[in-house]
Amino acid sequence: MIRLAHVPTYVRALALVTCLPIGLTLPSALAADDVAPGPAPVVAPATPIEHALRDITSEDAAVRSAAAALLIEKGDASLLPKLDEIRAEADRATRQALKPVIDLLKNHANLTSAQSDTRRSAAADLVGTGRPEAIAWLEQAAAKESVWWVKYTMEESAQLLQLRADAHTVRMGAVTKLGELRSQNGLSALKELADAGAQSGATDEQRALADAAQASITQIDAWSWWAGALETLFRGISLSSILLMMSLGLAIVFGLMGVINMAHGELMMVGAYATFVTQQAFVGWVSPELFDWYFPVALPVAFLAAAAFGWVLEATVIRFLYGRLLETLLATWGVSLILMQAARVYFGDLTAVIAPQALRGGAQVMVGVYLPYNRIFIILLSIVCVLGIYFLLFRSNLGIRVRSVTQNRNMSACLGIPTRKVDSYTFAFASGLAGVAGWALTMVGNVDPGLGQNYIVDAFMVVVTGGVGKLAGTIWASLGIGGLNKLIEPVSGAVYGKVFILVGVILFLQWRPQGLFAAKGRNADA
Repeated sequence: MIRLAHVPTYVRALALVTCLPIGLTLPSALAADDVAPGPAPVVAPATPIEHALRDITSEDAAVRSAAAALLIEKGDASLLPKLDEIRAEADRATRQALKPVIDLLKNHANLTSAQSDTRRSAAADLVGTGRPEAIAWLEQAAAKESVWWVKYTMEESAQLLQLRADAHTVRMGAVTKLGELRSQNGLSALKELADAGAQSGATDEQRALADAAQASITQIDAWSWWAGALETLFRGISLSSILLMMSLGLAIVFGLMGVINMAHGELMMVGAYATFVTQQAFVGWVSPELFDWYFPVALPVAFLAAAAFGWVLEATVIRFLYGRLLETLLATWGVSLILMQAARVYFGDLTAVIAPQALRGGAQVMVGVYLPYNRIFIILLSIVCVLGIYFLLFRSNLGIRVRSVTQNRNMSACLGIPTRKVDSYTFAFASGLAGVAGWALTMVGNVDPGLGQNYIVDAFMVVVTGGVGKLAGTIWASLGIGGLNKLIEPVSGAVYGKVFILVGVILFLQWRPQGLFAAKGRNADA
């Protein structure tokens, strides 16, 4: 018999591998001599966050809920990648447990975002979670916020969450603060508190909350009335600006040549489609970083395209119909139908222009009053157009010729003014103004073949009410008709509002046929 002590080490190791499966055992000396025990590895204890990340996948709903609560309380945005990995491989129950955790942590992180819109959106989203932990986050973020409207949203969201607190004093303070903030978002919750306090079995605390809620509701309603009035005024000015831009060219043509141009709305459509074509050219041929520059480039394109159409229309149709109002009305109406059908054939029924980044969104000037940037832009553009036309007509040699032909064509011709050229150039310029109006209107709606038909009747009412060929009358009439339209619409609706405006214009013209400002020259004599 061979003793293991006299066998080399590598042979004994081989014996360990080959003999153990058949039940042989080795002397304890082998283990003692040849296997030296090493130090035991040191394992750090798992943190509560690590335990929660493991427990969130548990099959026990109570364990998952406790893990989610701990992650919400102690977690931060650094956990989001790990949570996304867990959610990608988890079952439906785990995904449902993870969703509020991920949403809360994302919104918590977004409260410190560099983008003000992101911070405001995160504050508004935290209200829907109903988590009391978010109150401290919102209060801390509001204390550091510099943008007043974002700060307002944070404060409002914190108060809305405090309405769900158990402490009576906390809820009472939230009710009072929401009234001071004139919070429209808190109005429904305040009405619920007021209704609860009016029930027969209400407690003293509920009645106290109901009284405070009713006082806050009164504050909010009073402020809402003023905010609604300001927004209605702004919408009226915005619509007036659109009518003014469209009516300026129409007033010049009607006052100068006595032509009823029913195709003026389609000339505005030409400007809108010229803007759309310019946008598509930038999409196809210009780098995306320069895309927003399509809009300023489209301005001269829209003006020149509409002016070219107007020049051709005057040379081929209008020139032969001067002094024949009914014929010009019918002829230009036929031209408008041709242009609409051509646009429908080449562009389809509906196209859209993407607003440049600078004209997206709006300004929250006060609580409940939101002014879109595109509407502000149209108002400013109408002011620029009015000033440009004023200086052109009253501070330039061309303006002197236009006004002289308007007042007395025969005398102007005797003085050597080329009345035919003045007619042609003026009609083209007025058409170009319609193109500018179409360029601006792409910011507030879609581009379709019937774009001009939405405004042509109102534009004619502006021209006739203001006084044919009178710039000041066109301005005042556009303000009046646009403002009244938006004032009547909330009460009677859009259709009946236009009917009332039309009846009002008819009655006004019965009393003052020449409009706000009487026309002079050959049109007045006629």
